[in-house]
Amino acid sequence: MASGIFLGRFQPFHNGHLEMVAKAQAEVDELIIVIGSAEKSFVEDNPFTAGERMTMILETIALSDWENIIVVPIRDLGRYGLWVHHLEDMLPKFSIVFSSDGPTIALFQEKGYRVKTFDMKNRQVLSGTAIREIMALGNPTWEEHVPLGTKKVINEIEGVDRVKHMRR
Repeated sequence: MASGIFLGRFQPFHNGHLEMVAKAQAEVDELIIVIGSAEKSFVEDNPFTAGERMTMILETIALSDWENIIVVPIRDLGRYGLWVHHLEDMLPKFSIVFSSDGPTIALFQEKGYRVKTFDMKNRQVLSGTAIREIMALGNPTWEEHVPLGTKKVINEIEGVDRVKHMRR
C-alpha cells in the first residue's frame, strides 16, 4: 500500500491546496496531510490555529468523495536538517512526498524519498499570503479562492477580522 504525505501550513487551506490534494489522493492508497507550523497562530503570517486549519481541511474532505486521508498537525523544530527525521518519527510510514517547496523537496530527495510536484496554477492569487491580503483589505473575493469548508470555518471564527487585526 503506497502512502504519501502532503505538507503545508494551510494559512488558509485554499483551492490550490484542494487541487493538489485531489491529485495526490489519486496516486496513493493513503494520504497524510501534514499541517506544519502547528504551534503558530494569531500572527500575521499564521493567523489561524492548527485546530482551525485542521477543521478547514476536514470540513472540505467531508464534502468530497475522498477516502483514506489523515490530517496531522506537526510543530516546527526550527532545524530544517532534522525535519525529515522528525516527520518519520511522528507519522505513519510513507513513501511519497507531495510538495512544491524547494527546500522540502531537496531534503526529502536527499533522504531517498520519491517526491512528486504539481504545477501550481494561478499562484499570484492561490497562495495563503495573497488570500490573507485580500481578506485584510475587507474584499469578499477571498471566498472565491477557498473551498466551502474553509469559507465556513473562517466565517464561524470571524477570521477576516482576525486577519485584519494581525495586519495592524
